[in-house]
Amino acid sequence: MPTPLPLNADFLFRMEIEVEPGPSYPTPLGERRLGLVKSGRFHGPVANGVVLPGGADWMTHGADGATRLDVRAMLRAEDGQVIGITYTGIRAGAPEVLAKLAAGEAVDPSAYYMRTAIRFETGPGPLEYLNRVLAVAIGQRPPQGPIYDVYAIL
Repeated sequence: MPTPLPLNADFLFRMEIEVEPGPSYPTPLGERRLGLVKSGRFHGPVANGVVLPGGADWMTHGADGATRLDVRAMLRAEDGQVIGITYTGIRAGAPEVLAKLAAGEAVDPSAYYMRTAIRFETGPGPLEYLNRVLAVAIGQRPPQGPIYDVYAIL
């Protein structure tokens, strides 16, 4: 077997999002809950800026206890460049840990798993190269809203 290629990543930014709970309803895949993106910010070596209102997170809570994330949002860098961000992911953990998260309690991020795969879409400008980047994020869910540390896979 050939030697596996290394997986390298560069830190892009930390993104903090304020989400307003939306409607919830049952589906064949589990309980679907809509979270509406109200605001937020991102900051890091690549760019700084704000998370624009109007995005949404279509979360599905499955019978296995895990939550599948499906998010679309818009960012605006300090220089005015607008960046679409789309990501899917999984949040999973022990039932008692997830119950605390659902109740809005603070939980140590090492007590659960929260990871996403990210794609960007933007126009001409200094961040245009993000259109050709696959990124991943390690997430956490404090009571005030999700936080993601976003890394470009090289």
